[in-house]
This record gives sequence, C-alpha cells and structure tokens, in this order.
Amino acid sequence: MATLSLAAILAENARRRPAKTALVEGDLRLTFAEVWQGALAQAGALVGLGVRPGDRVALMAPNTAEFPHAYYAITAAGGVVVPVHLLLSASEIEHVLKDSGAGLLLCHPAQAATGAEVARSLGVRTVTLGTEFERLATEAEPLPSYVTRDADDPAVIFYTSGTTGIPKGAVLSHFNLVMNATVNAFDANDVRPDDIALGALPLFHAFGQTVSLNSTWRAGATLVLLPRFDAARAIEVMVKEGVNTFHGVPTMYVALAAAAARAGALPELRLCISGGASLPVAVLERFEAAFGTRIYEGYGLSETSPSATVNQPHFGTRAGTIGHPLWGVDVEIARADVEERVELLPPGELGEVVIRGHNVFSGYLGRPEATAEAVVDGWFRTGDLGTKDDEGFLSIVDRKKDIIIRGGYNVYPREVEEVLMRHPAVAQVAVIGLPDELHGEEVCAVVVRAGDSTADAAEITDWSKEHLGRHKYPRRVEFTDAMPLGPSMKVLKRELRTRYTV
Repeated sequence: MATLSLAAILAENARRRPAKTALVEGDLRLTFAEVWQGALAQAGALVGLGVRPGDRVALMAPNTAEFPHAYYAITAAGGVVVPVHLLLSASEIEHVLKDSGAGLLLCHPAQAATGAEVARSLGVRTVTLGTEFERLATEAEPLPSYVTRDADDPAVIFYTSGTTGIPKGAVLSHFNLVMNATVNAFDANDVRPDDIALGALPLFHAFGQTVSLNSTWRAGATLVLLPRFDAARAIEVMVKEGVNTFHGVPTMYVALAAAAARAGALPELRLCISGGASLPVAVLERFEAAFGTRIYEGYGLSETSPSATVNQPHFGTRAGTIGHPLWGVDVEIARADVEERVELLPPGELGEVVIRGHNVFSGYLGRPEATAEAVVDGWFRTGDLGTKDDEGFLSIVDRKKDIIIRGGYNVYPREVEEVLMRHPAVAQVAVIGLPDELHGEEVCAVVVRAGDSTADAAEITDWSKEHLGRHKYPRRVEFTDAMPLGPSMKVLKRELRTRYTV
C-alpha cells in the first residue's frame, strides 16, 4: 500500500539541500537540515508525551519559527495538526479543542493567557512552545524519520470561519496537502528554488499554510516570516532580505500600495499571489503601478486544501477573474437552486461554483450530514456564485448568502465594490444588505476614506448613481476608520451588518 506524509516536504529538503537557508525570522536563520533536525527532536518529545499516530494535537502560535517546527514535528510523529486561530475568543477556542478531541495543545507564550487557560479548564495538556518544548525535545530521543501514514490519513483539521454557524472541522489528508503544495509550486505558480517568499499570511490559516509554507518549501525556496503584518515593516523586511515573492489577501495589497509612496526603497517582486477574498481590480491596478509587478489572483477554501484556481502564466491572466483550475482539479458552474444533485451549466451562465479533484477534503469531522450536503455527486459545493467564460476563465460574483435582494432585484456586493473602489476618496469599501421595510433590503456601503479625503455620504451616493444601475447604487453610506477583520484578514461583513442594522 502506498504511504505518504506531509512531513516529507521538509525531510526531502534536508536530504537534497541541507545547507540551504530554509527559514528566516528577524536575526534567526535556519537551514533545511537544522529545521528538520529540530522537528525530529520535537517529534520524539511528542511521542514521549504519549502522542500516537492519528492523535490530534492543537497548535496555537503566530508566524514565528516555532510554528513550522511544531507543525512538521506533529506530522512527523504521525499526529494530526489542529491549527487554532489566534483571534478566537475563549469560548471559540474551547469549541475547537472539544470538537477536535485534541489531547494536547502546543501554545506559544504570547497566546498562553487565552489558549493555555482554556486547555487547563478542559483538562487538555498544554506544552509551551519555546523553553518548555525545547527542553522536552533536548531530553527526548529524536525520531529517526517520520512515522508512516497512509495517503488518505488525516494530516490537518482546519476549522471553518463559522460565518454560517458553528465552525466545523474540515479534515485534510496527507494526499490533499502534499498534492496542493506540489501543483501550487510547479504547475500553477512557477515557484523556483532560489525564490525568497515573505510569510505574512497567518500560518494557522489554510492559505498561509499551503501557499506560503508548504508550497515554498516543496520547491526548496526560502521563507521569511513576519510575525505581525504591517505594510511599512513588510516593505522594509522584503527589501532587506531580497524577497521576490509575496502572498497576501486584498487588505494587505491595499495597505502595501498606500505604504509604497512613503517607502525609501521597494522590493523587486517577481511573484505576487492574492487569495482569501475577491481582489478589486482598482486595488490590483494600484499595486501593480506602485510595484511594477503583476498579481496572480486565485481562489480556494479550507475544504479544498485550499487552492482550487489561480491566474496562471500558462493560460494567460485576466484581471477581475480567479483564472483557471489547478492541475488535476475541475471547477465548474452548477445550478445554484438545485441542492440534491449537481447540474452543470454552459459557459456564461451564473451559478454555484463546484469543485472536484485531489484537493477536496475528506469531510467535516464528526458531521456526516454536513459532509453529504457539501459533497454532491462527487463535487464540493462552495456556496459561492460565479461564471466561467468561453476561454475557461472563472469569476466569483459573490457568496450565495451575501447577495442583496432589493425590491426583488439581485444586487451583487462584489460588483458594487468594484465600482466604488474607483472613487478617489475610497481606500476600502464593503457593501452589505441591511433590512428595509419598503424594499426588503437596502444597499449600504461602508467606506474607509483615502488619505485626508473629506468626501461625505451624499457625494459618494451621487457619484455611484452615475456608474451603477438604479437598484444597485448605495442609498446609505457609512464611514469607518478600519474594517473589522477575521483571523484570515477577511472583512467580517456579518459584524458590519450587526453594527449598522438599526
């Protein structure tokens, strides 16, 4: 029987390029051999703590060197990684630990006040990353290599953001994650061994974990960690370390484009990838003008490892689209109103985005009914609405649940956001539907003003009347200094709806 381990990504680098710099964080520089030796020592410590193949180990850490060490140590010991979002409340952490059945929490000192406290109250053993875990690793017998796992055995359990209720654990196999890292590196994104990537996306999130950590190392490239994203600091670090690859979500690209004007020097970027949320074309243009490089926008979900599609050099790129499916993955458009089966639609038709391939998860942990609803006829139903054109370019129109129905007409927030982002006074915008007695829902634009702009609501509404259909333009405009962001840097529209519903 074929076996496979996610830990092989690091193990193979230690064998093929042992002396190459793998990881940079501040003044710390570690080679692939050093990271792998550290991971094997920590894996020995985990075995000493009673971790057996298939056991779930929760990991709560920022983007510091402790994260990749512990991540590969858990997989090397045959355990299953349960990443814990750093912005979760105590009750949300409790849900993740209880639902996953994690018997151990590896917790960074910075997260001890929340993570370790919750674990203690549940009787889950906690080991502090850094001094305590290092001491255990020094005392333990390092593993000779990683523990054998079947390709379909679980490797990581990602908890979905819970926008539609209680977060569910999406179970990803070694096969899912190794394949996703491999096709990201070699088929979709042209990652090269001499690349240096900035790891600014949270590693506890699927995008950061697969695209920044696993894909970078699958290609044998160097990862520079940035524990906390700040645009000016990110530019500084990229220039200092010779970074040529950046992975980010749209809010990061907004901040980088704004910070570029004040920076003393800019990095020479070759490869920039955007995901996590739709990238407004105006932001893409601003960033590309400032940095002189193209952004390749992609799309994926925790349940798809996460990458499903991306703009790829092979197919050509098209702004405003999410490109083509990854190698070995099918992405199609199906009728959104038919739940019990998948009925594919011809090019140009609007429907629900459905995905099948090596990237589709094993299912939701302990939730067979939710899994059966999500995977129909062998296709994963994403809940996103989109289209596919005659050349195979896919576009996301919006989340099914974010559509605003105003007076019986469908309004897609993404479309309105794209237009409003072209107003010179708008740095960032989120469009939401708010309850309205007359129309059912009203279109509301929540705006972060650009620079020292003093534009008021009436000015933005009047301008949008000229650029949007009568049922689409925002009758209500609210201003905020900053958008509420989730752990993966996505704008939390549910919080905006709560804030502005009166």
